[in-house]
Amino acid sequence: MSLGDDNDDDGFGGSGQTRTRLPEGDTPRRAPARSSRSLITVVGVVVLLLAAIAFANRGGGNGDAPTRDQAKPPGTASEAPTAATGVPPVTGRTGNIPSGFAHDQQGAQSAASNYAVALGSDGMFRQGPRRDIVQTIHDPAVVPGLLKRLDESYSPGFMANVGLDANGTAPVGLTFVSRTIPVGAKVRDFTNDSATVDVWCTGLVGLAGEGSTKPVTSNWFTITQKLKWVQDDWKIVASEQSEGPTPVNGDNRASTADDIAEAVQGYGGFTYAR
Repeated sequence: MSLGDDNDDDGFGGSGQTRTRLPEGDTPRRAPARSSRSLITVVGVVVLLLAAIAFANRGGGNGDAPTRDQAKPPGTASEAPTAATGVPPVTGRTGNIPSGFAHDQQGAQSAASNYAVALGSDGMFRQGPRRDIVQTIHDPAVVPGLLKRLDESYSPGFMANVGLDANGTAPVGLTFVSRTIPVGAKVRDFTNDSATVDVWCTGLVGLAGEGSTKPVTSNWFTITQKLKWVQDDWKIVASEQSEGPTPVNGDNRASTADDIAEAVQGYGGFTYAR
């Protein structure tokens, strides 16, 4: 749906980590011993697409919320680290993407979480929305090169592999699903004008509907974003994705394709913050 300083991993399925040099990395990744070389190109430049690649290969806060001064991190046994903490998310928006994050660690976590959602959305599979997403959430300095590589990567061949036409449209009667859901976030490094944030996520990808040969599946991954304070907001400079942490699958019975399609169309997303 990366940020590192090296590019010596062995591709998808090797170390379990996908890297992309956003500002300067123009060299395509080596293809692993798998089919679909075009998919590996996508791995090299697109974050949050581990699930899509595997899929292709196989066929507002409320008035009672605390103020920033009142908000405190969890500190007792009853306040688990996974509990919601801090202040409400931002109210500003650029298009459909939250904007105007606080110039502090919580603001960086909220920005990274919301940007993970945007990068993992189905809008990334359509040229117009993809350009809007990239321009909204990235440092302007990295946008031109990134857009060029992304446009090349979302080729007609890749789109066909995930079951879409060249414009990112699903077949009649089917719903394309691509969603990223943050589970939690933490700050690895922070200065006044930069931050590195890990966002633990689960994701959904596939074609929902009767007769789909690419059913919706889930995956787990961590997206690490390097952020820069620019234009009075946090923006992505580069990002890196790795597998997991992945929990054991539960005993839930899989829903029908129609149920999944109805859920995706009927349930809206969230604005994320601590």
